[in-house]
Parts: sequence; C-alpha cells; structure tokens
Amino acid sequence: HVQLVESGGGSVQAGGSLTLSCVVSGNTVSHSCMGWFRQISGKEREGVASINRHGRESYADSVKGRFIISKNNRKNILYLHLYSLKSEDTAMYYCAAESNACSGGLQAYEYTRWGQGTQVTVS
Repeated sequence: HVQLVESGGGSVQAGGSLTLSCVVSGNTVSHSCMGWFRQISGKEREGVASINRHGRESYADSVKGRFIISKNNRKNILYLHLYSLKSEDTAMYYCAAESNACSGGLQAYEYTRWGQGTQVTVS
C-alpha cells in the first residue's frame, strides 16, 4: 500500500523560503516518477516540478529558478525547496508518484498516487 505524506507547509512573507517534504512508504522514490503539484480552490491542479527515474527534472515556467525538486533515495523522501516566494505561490501543494510506465512530466493524469497536501501561504 503506497502512502505519500507531505509536510513543511506554512505561512511565509514574500521573498521567503520553505522546504516541503514528502515521505513515501510502500514504494521507492528511486524507482518512481515523482512530482509536486499545487492547487488553488476552484482551479485545476498545476504541475510545479517533477523528477523521473533517471533524475531528469522538469519545472513549470512560473517557478523555474526559484524552486528545486530533489529526493533522498536512502530515506525515501521527496523534497521541494521553495525560494523567493511570491503571493501567487499560495496554494495547497501535493506530492505525487507513479511507479508504472511514466515520463515524469507535469501533467496530473500521469500520476496515480497522491498525498493529502500541505498548505503554503505567502503574504
């Protein structure tokens, strides 16, 4: 049974930083495509950053140069490091995983496992 549990969200001032964590159980981050998505109430879920099995990273244009995705294969944890935060980064952030055939892109339909989300608020 695959479980993803996010943490690290919170309230921060514009220009500040946060690190989100996603602890994965029941599967390994090294053998999965992993992604971070965000969603504002009433809007579609947006792909923010992803990393495939080979370590290839992808980022949404809106976060390039400000967010970094990384993973610790030994601890089975996925991270999202958020820098230079803006008010428009305010959203619920979700961790996603796919262990079957996957490209590691930024489309939500590519992932079948999801965490419960962690809220990021930038003021």
